[in-house]
Amino acid sequence: MTYKAVIFDLDGTLVNSIEDITDAMNTVLRNHNYPTHTYKTYKNLVGSGIKSLVVNALQKNHRSDLEIDNCLNTMMTIYSERCTTKTQPYSGIIKLLDSLKSKQLKISVFSNKADVLTKKVVSALLPDYFEPVFGLKIEAHKKTNPIVALEICKTLNVLPEETIFVGDTGIDIQTANNATMLAVGVSWGFRDKKKLIDHGASHILNHPLDLIDLLSV
Repeated sequence: MTYKAVIFDLDGTLVNSIEDITDAMNTVLRNHNYPTHTYKTYKNLVGSGIKSLVVNALQKNHRSDLEIDNCLNTMMTIYSERCTTKTQPYSGIIKLLDSLKSKQLKISVFSNKADVLTKKVVSALLPDYFEPVFGLKIEAHKKTNPIVALEICKTLNVLPEETIFVGDTGIDIQTANNATMLAVGVSWGFRDKKKLIDHGASHILNHPLDLIDLLSV
């Protein structure tokens, strides 16, 4: 199979954003006099969108709809201001994207991060590489639902089986498999290799440039 397109997850795959996410969410929690969490804890809380992050960061007895909405609104405001403060592309990502671009591969981003924040991070840190860039607009369409991934294929005029989906969580791997794309995990992200393999990853990348070897497998 010769692949024509690559869809990337954003957080934990292209960029290391865990410090900005942690700092913003912990600011929200401190403002409400709630316990905060470590970077390590947040690595296991991210992946399903900011609302899910807020819910899981709150103690169970503080998860009323009103409290979730209040904290979510505050998180969106604070994180929007700080989402590129410490966040940076992982080592090797720029070289990978340049290589894919030189090979005329079509490359896109699909994230469970809110759409406006996804576009802000990509525009600031990885401009002029991706088309289209999709974040979460409709809760029901977030990964593992493949609907957006399939929409990207239509936009790019490629078949799902001609597409590689790269991500760092089981959610990404399940999305890829649900969309009948090649499911590729990365070892440098927010989950370990075993979890990615357990969720059905066909390949695991140990370095971004390892992806080049899969383009014509």
